[in-house]
Amino acid sequence: MPELDGVLETALYVTDMPRARRFFETVMGLSPFTADHRFTAYDAGAGTVLLLFLDGETAETVVLPGEMGTIPPHDGAGRVHMAFAIAAPALADWEARLGEHDIEIEGRTHWPRGGESVYFRDPDGHLLELATPGVWPTY
Repeated sequence: MPELDGVLETALYVTDMPRARRFFETVMGLSPFTADHRFTAYDAGAGTVLLLFLDGETAETVVLPGEMGTIPPHDGAGRVHMAFAIAAPALADWEARLGEHDIEIEGRTHWPRGGESVYFRDPDGHLLELATPGVWPTY
């Protein structure tokens, strides 16, 4: 069986791209490395990419320039969940940052392996998590 090296991309579908960009750049401190009217790609750390797609803009095949190929249609619906990995000592700073931006922390979990999580929403209602090591056996 060939092995997987990890999850490379996580995608969220948003209804208002400028609003989503403001949130992820201002609150989360991410910097886009490519963007257009229908998507934004962010370096999410540790070799991972967070993709924001504008709802309804990925329902058709995208033909890339030259002989690069195509990207098949995809879409997502409803509020989804994703977690950002953070160092344990950074948790208090993140909680303070969320408070500075009037972002409500909806939940907290103290995991049996010692990890901690805080949960909050982005402007589209997606459940975001900040998680310290000890949440999973692999993290």
